[in-house]
Amino acid sequence: MSSSSSDELEERLNEAFDDVFEDIYNNIVEAQTKKQRKHAYIERNREEGYTRLWNDYFSEDPTFPAHLFRRRFRMNKELFIRIVHRLSENVPLFQHRRDATRRYGLSPLQKCTATICLLAYGSAADKVDEYLRLGESTAISCVQNFTEGIIQLFGDEYLRRPTPEDLQRLLDMERNTGTLNDINVLNRSPVFDDILQGRGPRLEYVVNGHMYNLAYYLIDGIYPKWSTFIQSISLPQGPKAELFAKVQEATRKDVERAFGVLQARFAIVKNLPLSWDKEKIWHIMRACIILHNMIVKNERDGYTQYDTSEFEEGETSRSSRVDMS
Repeated sequence: MSSSSSDELEERLNEAFDDVFEDIYNNIVEAQTKKQRKHAYIERNREEGYTRLWNDYFSEDPTFPAHLFRRRFRMNKELFIRIVHRLSENVPLFQHRRDATRRYGLSPLQKCTATICLLAYGSAADKVDEYLRLGESTAISCVQNFTEGIIQLFGDEYLRRPTPEDLQRLLDMERNTGTLNDINVLNRSPVFDDILQGRGPRLEYVVNGHMYNLAYYLIDGIYPKWSTFIQSISLPQGPKAELFAKVQEATRKDVERAFGVLQARFAIVKNLPLSWDKEKIWHIMRACIILHNMIVKNERDGYTQYDTSEFEEGETSRSSRVDMS
């Protein structure tokens, strides 16, 4: 009796297994044989987009003048053309090529313009489709290749360490050489590595009749009491203390304002797409900083310049200088 029951149970289990296996197999076969949904092709007439872009901004008599180009592209036309030229020479995606039908693809101008629009305005990837005739997936690919190309081609020049001439200019303009904004990153920051290893900038400046040769960093009250940190006075007493606190706090805000300028220039820095991974976000941030430095250098001659000789009576009157040796 027990033997027949065991055989019956085993037979039922085998039948159940066969049914489940058959259902799984049929589902797999059905999924493999199902026709894939074809990607819808849209004829965007990219030549029309290129012609419109050229006539609006790059022809001999463009529709929009130079100041509107500067506002919308965040840089002068000369610098933008330089970037497009370098990318088209070194990055395959930005090279103007023909397809299998011998038809030219999107021009480097269209691709770089689309990227700048996305970086500057932080808009959706398909925002440039109607004007530049460039699809969403192509725009995303342009941003990725553009940021990687900017880092590769211009990173060494525009993310270099400051030269003695740079530091001297900052000292002459009474700017601080650097700062950190958050105590939480202090222990992980490499900002002091060069100083600890003897590679820091060699400066000389006089404060209250004392000669100092180490760079200093303007900070707020949350940082530790280090010799290289210059803190403000929380409750200044007297005119001298009040003046020191006012000047220290105003100067310390320069770096925060500089990051604010970066956010205003490239809105994508403020609103990074959450759908992108950490590496792509890192490339975007680094490329925006490089572009910012390129713009500053390109337009520096147009900024207000201070002639420090007006405040000097001779070579020895300069209280702050960089060791050029």
